[in-house]
Amino acid sequence: MARSSRNPFGFGPYVVTFFTTVIYAGLFAALIVTHHVLPPTPSTPTPHAWPGVNITQAWHDLDHLSSAYHPFNSKDNVAVRSWLLARVGSILDANKVEWKEAAEHTKTALPVTVFDKDVSNVTYTDPRGYTVYYESDNIMVYVRGAEDKEGEWWLDKTTYDGPGGVLVNAHFDSVSTGFGATDDGVGVISVLQLLSHFTKLENQPHRGILFLLNNGEEDGLYGAKTFTRHPLAQFPRSFLNLEGAGAGGRATLFRSTDTEVTRFYAKSPRPFGSVISGDGFKRGLVKSGTDYSVFVDDLGMRGLDVAFMEPRARYHTNQDNARETSVESLWHMLSAALTTVQGLSSDTSDQFERPSEHEHGSSDKASGSTGVWFDLFGRAFAVFQLHTLFALSVTLLVAGPIFLIIFDVTLHKTDKWYLFSRKRYLHSSDDDEPVKFYGWRGFFRFPLIFVLASGIVFALAYLITKVNPHIVYSSEYAVWSMMLTAWLSTAWFFFRLGDAVRPSALSRAYVLIWLYTLSWLGLVAATIGEQRWHLGSGYFLIIYNAAVFLALLISYLEFFALPKKSVYVEQVTYASQSALPSPTRSNSLVSHNAVDHDDASRGRAPLANDNEDADERTSLLGSRQTFTRYGRETRRPDDNDDAAASIHPPVASQAYEGEQGWSGSLPSSLWLLQFLILAPVNLILIGQLGLLMTSALHQTPADGSPVLLVYLLIAATSVLLLAPLTPFIHRITYHIPTFLMFVFIGTLVYNLVAFPFSRTSRLKVFFLQQIDLDHGNNTVALTGLSPYLEAIVSQLPSAADNGYHCAGPDYKFWAFRAGLDSCSWTGPAPNVVPTAYKPHQPGMPYPNSTVSLALARRQAQTAKYATWLDFNITRPASKNATKRDYVFDIRGSNTRACRLYFSHPFANLSISNAGDKAAVMKPGRSDEAQRVYLYSRDWDAKWSVNVTFDHEAEKRHDGVEGRVMCVWSDVNQVSTVPAFDEVKHFMPVWSAITKNSDGLVEGYKHFTL
Repeated sequence: MARSSRNPFGFGPYVVTFFTTVIYAGLFAALIVTHHVLPPTPSTPTPHAWPGVNITQAWHDLDHLSSAYHPFNSKDNVAVRSWLLARVGSILDANKVEWKEAAEHTKTALPVTVFDKDVSNVTYTDPRGYTVYYESDNIMVYVRGAEDKEGEWWLDKTTYDGPGGVLVNAHFDSVSTGFGATDDGVGVISVLQLLSHFTKLENQPHRGILFLLNNGEEDGLYGAKTFTRHPLAQFPRSFLNLEGAGAGGRATLFRSTDTEVTRFYAKSPRPFGSVISGDGFKRGLVKSGTDYSVFVDDLGMRGLDVAFMEPRARYHTNQDNARETSVESLWHMLSAALTTVQGLSSDTSDQFERPSEHEHGSSDKASGSTGVWFDLFGRAFAVFQLHTLFALSVTLLVAGPIFLIIFDVTLHKTDKWYLFSRKRYLHSSDDDEPVKFYGWRGFFRFPLIFVLASGIVFALAYLITKVNPHIVYSSEYAVWSMMLTAWLSTAWFFFRLGDAVRPSALSRAYVLIWLYTLSWLGLVAATIGEQRWHLGSGYFLIIYNAAVFLALLISYLEFFALPKKSVYVEQVTYASQSALPSPTRSNSLVSHNAVDHDDASRGRAPLANDNEDADERTSLLGSRQTFTRYGRETRRPDDNDDAAASIHPPVASQAYEGEQGWSGSLPSSLWLLQFLILAPVNLILIGQLGLLMTSALHQTPADGSPVLLVYLLIAATSVLLLAPLTPFIHRITYHIPTFLMFVFIGTLVYNLVAFPFSRTSRLKVFFLQQIDLDHGNNTVALTGLSPYLEAIVSQLPSAADNGYHCAGPDYKFWAFRAGLDSCSWTGPAPNVVPTAYKPHQPGMPYPNSTVSLALARRQAQTAKYATWLDFNITRPASKNATKRDYVFDIRGSNTRACRLYFSHPFANLSISNAGDKAAVMKPGRSDEAQRVYLYSRDWDAKWSVNVTFDHEAEKRHDGVEGRVMCVWSDVNQVSTVPAFDEVKHFMPVWSAITKNSDGLVEGYKHFTL
């Protein structure tokens, strides 16, 4: 490598340090800002590009919607539904559009029809294997498209055969412990704004739009499931699902069915997301469920899942409120939804039509190509087909090595293949001293250092997991800083040490060869994933491999600037011969020229002499005299000497200090082109993926997910981010790595000793209270991470007074959650039924001198619970001796949700009041335990459940035992569930409470058949 002290772009220490630092620091900052800073809202609350949209009104609606907990099993859920219907009516009236409710009869079909009385019922087996009966109270608004089929086609008994439309879905229920601002309030408000836009007279869509506001999503996607039984379910051909799996930030494209539908989202003003999240769902790595799966699996539709994904710590807690989100988050989802729905409803082609043989309720998805997508700084969005990615992968895997082999052969033929070259003689080993090329110098440096630095980073992941495993929960960037600085400072030190001891002009080329080998192997794995499992997450490996290939190609091209090895050997040989010491010129035992002769014959560039200023490359033992003038000839060739005419001045004097002498002719500025090809694009793509994965995963250990995986992913991503720097790292000055070493030490200490939770990143603990209504036993359970769970429970007065018991994740009882500990104790009794026990009521036990106060209280509680749940079991007469039929009549007070638990599998089950076509269900699980979940649209409802058992199996198990349970979820009024209020009041500020099950209180009674 030629000296570059006077070249502002040369491969010198300060130049390399400047460019690498500026580009890495600048891109890191840009990525973090893009990830966390939301795009601004329009300057006016009523954007001119979207008539009918009012951002201020949308924010006011969100504030109203999220003013109270509104789970399905709460009175506020009913109030929210009524409010939504009123808002729909006011929007349609304000737009002066003709509309009607579905039950009204009109002479002609109107532009808008509101379905406010959904009477769809569904009985099915859910993914857990449980039998579910659910009565729908969804809200649906049909906006007729210009090309839709005329008339009220949903009243026809035949299959719909007109052009399909677009479904836009959001759920209006929240969880019992969250206000639902982003899960799914922003989605619901976006639907209202979409309705306002598309019901403007000038905005009538070409294809109709069906707006679905479903209920019961949080309990098990029940609203979407009942929609599949509605006649309107035949109409949509594509869909957009708006969801929330976090509590703010940017709305991310979670997943998509295919390339074609994703292209409509790509036109959004600020698209955001990566196919890696979709692949996570596809491979079962993401456990969350959304209505997207129902629309795809049950209806065969093609569509998109757009959702919030961070911060996970606020998800399903009381921090999911309007105060913790922002109008910018609202606009980010709304603007994406407007653009996507506009595109889908304007598409008049038949590309999204369902197959003609499609049957209602079947899951045969219409044709579409698997897509790959990712955003760039939240502004541009790349979308292409998976088979395109596969073709590119195969092309790179084959063409890359072929091109490199061609260049290898060419360099060999031109006698410029210095890589792996050892030595050569001018004529023969008998006549000449060897001229050494040192072509192997630095070849093994990269794998050794790479393994060492990466090993340290992964060892840190295991260390933090052992010592302070949950620090990533609140301090993810401290973990990132530790990993990045550890790898960089370690790699720099050993690369710099190797360069100081054995400098090599081939260091950059050899590092690129190793990087190409590793990226090629990674691309092989990605290609297998593309072909076998249809995964597109390896798209960054294609770009990684291509960038390394181009950078390596430049290194190969640099070798063409070198002299032929034969010419170089002549130069060095003649230069060394001309420099032989004359006996008459020196009486010393070892002359300076003798040392110079050795350097020249070895093909090594001279080092700086004593007169030059010392710098970081100066030998620790001081300067030494070197031969610095290869170009001066003392030999006098004859005029007829052809060999002499071919000899050019040697280039060793221009080589970088200590490097091979032949490297003086290498261009000194092409490194910058290599760096610009190699680093920025990979830093952007991998950095975005790293931030996306961190946001999605770093707070999931509170849900029971393994924390080690988070650290391993950060470690692996850190290595991928910094690997493009390794070809140039040996030229970076000590200033930056030394500073980063101190950063590493500081972050390591912090990550080992700091408390992992804070007010802004609260640890979630899961609450559930169970009541044995037969005996009055009352147990409260909190489930969460140990030892922090014990610290929370110990501060609760009822737990401290009555004592508590904690068990690890292997102890499976009714509050069990995988990967988490549980603590239980006797807590204050709930008051979820209005007709609560009143002291001294006639007929209730009254304490006296002969009855203990504790016994009297228990008897009073048992009597109090008696009205919470009523059930009756009858056995109808049957002529079938092999079967036993039972009818369970169940009614819960002040609730809309009850359950049945059976100790052994049933043969058949049906719900008497499920409608005209009551489904007959088989057991959904092969094990003994069976559950039946019952949901009603009405309060204090009665269910009649017909259950058939195999008589032989019943005798084999000595009968069937079980429980009838009802659940209560409404804690908007203080003292309804005092145990819940107690936990909220006394728990530390670094913790938050969330629900462990569909209900917060479960009351049950036993039965035996």
